[in-house]
Amino acid sequence: MIEIEEKAPLFCLPNQDDVEICLRDLKGKWVVLYFYPKDNTPGCTTQACDFTENILAFEDLDAVILGVSPDSSKKHRNFIAKKDLKITLLSDEEKKVLQQYGVWQLKKMYGREYLGVVRTTYLIDPDGTVAYRWDKVRVKGHIEAVKAKLKELRAKI
Repeated sequence: MIEIEEKAPLFCLPNQDDVEICLRDLKGKWVVLYFYPKDNTPGCTTQACDFTENILAFEDLDAVILGVSPDSSKKHRNFIAKKDLKITLLSDEEKKVLQQYGVWQLKKMYGREYLGVVRTTYLIDPDGTVAYRWDKVRVKGHIEAVKAKLKELRAKI
């Protein structure tokens, strides 16, 4: 996992429209980079909808929201259309960025072990440094926690 106060690893990934989004191009903005397992699953849908409902508040705080999963751009397009999402979703089918950020891990469910995405959110400051990290995120109340931390950290700058 990338630690707080470390430089966020740079990456470029395709968004839902197959447009390449690069972290370096977002320098000067706060970035809420959240990693989630799979489109159209209950927790992931709730999280994406919560971020969408709060997108204006994040924009007012000069923050960009980027969701990353191993799903394809096409799956992201379908998810966005189905749920009327307003956030940017990035596709990491090769799992390179998931591994870079330490969120591709061994998981257990019903006694079975498998590799998967551990729901994690990084808050990256305008200089490209990790300002905060939430591990093993529980969706309920998460967006409020991210907004509160963003407001707190912005006030220190």
